[in-house]
Amino acid sequence: MAIKIISEACTGCGECLEVCPFPGAVRMVNEKAQLTDECTSCGACRDACGFEAILFDGDVERVEREDLSRYRGVWVYAEQDHGSLLPVSLELIGKGRELADNLGQELSVVLLGSGLQAVVDELSHYDIDRLYVADDPVLTSYRSEAYAGVMADLIQEERPNIILLGATANGRDLAPRVAARVKTGLTADCTGLEIEAGSGLLLQTRPAFGGNIMATIVCPNHRPQMATVRPGVLPRTGPNAVARDVDLVRIPCKVTESGLPTRFIQVVESVSKRVNLPEAKVIVAGGRGLGDAKGFALLKELADALGGEVGASRAAVDAGWIGKEHQVGQTGTTVAPKLYIACGISGAVQHLAGMQGSDVVVAINSDPEAPIFDVCTYGIVGDLYQVVPAFLAKLKENKQQQAVS
Repeated sequence: MAIKIISEACTGCGECLEVCPFPGAVRMVNEKAQLTDECTSCGACRDACGFEAILFDGDVERVEREDLSRYRGVWVYAEQDHGSLLPVSLELIGKGRELADNLGQELSVVLLGSGLQAVVDELSHYDIDRLYVADDPVLTSYRSEAYAGVMADLIQEERPNIILLGATANGRDLAPRVAARVKTGLTADCTGLEIEAGSGLLLQTRPAFGGNIMATIVCPNHRPQMATVRPGVLPRTGPNAVARDVDLVRIPCKVTESGLPTRFIQVVESVSKRVNLPEAKVIVAGGRGLGDAKGFALLKELADALGGEVGASRAAVDAGWIGKEHQVGQTGTTVAPKLYIACGISGAVQHLAGMQGSDVVVAINSDPEAPIFDVCTYGIVGDLYQVVPAFLAKLKENKQQQAVS
């Protein structure tokens, strides 16, 4: 953290010269102290100054702090991918509406990209007050510098109170860049957001220390209050049948292609099957109780029969039995399916944090004392290699009966 000298407050007493341990780091010019390149920002001069003329950067910001009441409104960054809204954007709109109503402020959505009219029409069916749109070819595909520049300029002009972004790959890249540009704090990977009664501060809750505790974080001295939220932890809001009369604000994009350090040459789509855990309605997950990697073939068979995806605990991923893209939990993917079948998963806190939003949880474990049984909807104490085949046989029987009828 750098040291600054407030010239107007300096009396030229020379005390800083006496205590500075680095010769030549401080000099007197016209009876005012000045720092040279020899300064290491050790803080000795700051501690010795009796006139508060020598401050750290953070001290200067506190002295010059602006009126935070000028910041109003809740913003949601609506992330889209080539014209398709990401589900987390709709989750955040619902939570943003709740927070805005609690504060008695407006809810705005920020949309960046190119060729966005269909997305604009879609968003008009949601309960928002204002929609900021930057529609420009330079924003066709996500690039850090372009998106952060547009967002930071808009924030400095409009001064929102709260900004919510999805903790997606792009959201996790964009949020800290914007926070740094506007000099505010950021809480990442939140699982809960509430407004504190009285103060109106945003209470940002996230797991900490590997999911063993839940930390609630506030940003009392800077605005906007920024948070990223993991996909799948909030309920998704639905559209209204009739479009609202949303205040549409077109944002001029000041970023130019020539001013960016990167450019797109080609986008190559992966040919491998993508594991879409956040969107899965059914997840069949395996843990250490499978014994080895071969057990996931059985779970895959059950997941396919139910039209779902295969998930895994961290222990199974760390053992090399399945890829990390299947990991559910605090250090993996947060999910909220209609049905979650946990096979051989004991129920560590870190794993439970990632699937606690599931509507129905079925736990299969040979240990009757496994913590997973404390949170499941239905629990089966038994050998998963007997239970899962029984499930499959019953599903096959039901399918045959339906075919006959």
